[in-house]
Amino acid sequence: MQGETKNRLTYSEENLEASKILIGSSLYNPCLHNVQQSIEKTLKSLFIEKSIPFKKSHNILELKTILQKNSISIELTDEECEFLDSIYLPTKYPLGSALPDFYPDKEICKNSIALAERVLREIKGLIK
Repeated sequence: MQGETKNRLTYSEENLEASKILIGSSLYNPCLHNVQQSIEKTLKSLFIEKSIPFKKSHNILELKTILQKNSISIELTDEECEFLDSIYLPTKYPLGSALPDFYPDKEICKNSIALAERVLREIKGLIK
């Protein structure tokens, strides 16, 4: 594993751990932000390890599509990508809720954390 890959995965794990701390404090918007960031960094670690060029993007669906074009398939549905993509801008530039149509709750955050854990496990498996 390349050093830069390992660094990205470490940051991803830190975002994931932060999301768990935030959910415990009922801070759901920042919890979701950290979930999105964890998954984004996890995906980018795979780009780095496989030497796949990528432009600066926070769009999870776009990153998944580039991986597919490079014959790398990950178990992340388009719906999951769209959900994660709906989080980024509202949490980066808050106007109220991290989600466009409603405020997140503990259940949404728990499911999102589980998603980030799943993606992290899968990508680590692809890197090894």
